[in-house]
Amino acid sequence: METTTSGNMSIAIDLLSGKWQLKILICLCQAKTIRFNDLKRMLPGISNNMLSQCLKQFEKYKIVERKQYEEIPPRVEYSLTKLGQDLHPAVHLLNEWGKEVQEENGISCDKLQDV
Repeated sequence: METTTSGNMSIAIDLLSGKWQLKILICLCQAKTIRFNDLKRMLPGISNNMLSQCLKQFEKYKIVERKQYEEIPPRVEYSLTKLGQDLHPAVHLLNEWGKEVQEENGISCDKLQDV
């Protein structure tokens, strides 16, 4: 079955639109492999439930891999799959573009003003 460009874009936007999705991916791109609590510390303001929900959705679509180690205490690590790693250039470009917007407009992170 052939999909259209707009259909492909819709899938990407659906998976990545939300307050935390791209921020989580940026952290995973930087960290390679990371434990849940370490990831949470990199994302001030995110709740355990929201982080867990986002990670589960990324797992479902094979963007993130969850590896659980059978040890006491239990240890779980998250990393990008090949499919997730393919997003790295796009995430990097968005990060650079955001930096340009920030510098051009003299704004701080997360401080966009409504029009």
